[in-house]
Amino acid sequence: QVQFVESGGGLVQPGGSLTLSCATSGCIFSNYVMGWYRQAPGKQRELVATITRGGNTYYAHSVKCRFTISRDNANYTVYLQMNSLKPEDTGVYYCNGYVRTGMVSHNWGQGTQVTVSS
Repeated sequence: QVQFVESGGGLVQPGGSLTLSCATSGCIFSNYVMGWYRQAPGKQRELVATITRGGNTYYAHSVKCRFTISRDNANYTVYLQMNSLKPEDTGVYYCNGYVRTGMVSHNWGQGTQVTVSS
């Protein structure tokens, strides 16, 4: 059963922007802090940003002031607006329910590829 459907990735030049979307079920959306994660080639998956049901946000140091996480409560969708993209932002981006450091609520989806390159 597919729990998360990520979309919006692509190839973008350094300094460019992309907006990612993650659609999920109402149950997951309503019961978990939602998080965006990414996995760069040859590296472990890392947490990028989270957003609580009340709209409180957290950002990894590497993306602060460049990325914005938001949620659409009516459509059970989480977004990640990415600006001033850098080559080191390249990777597969995933969303999931955040439980605590190193733990997510469900199996991973297919993710969406973001490539930042000139």
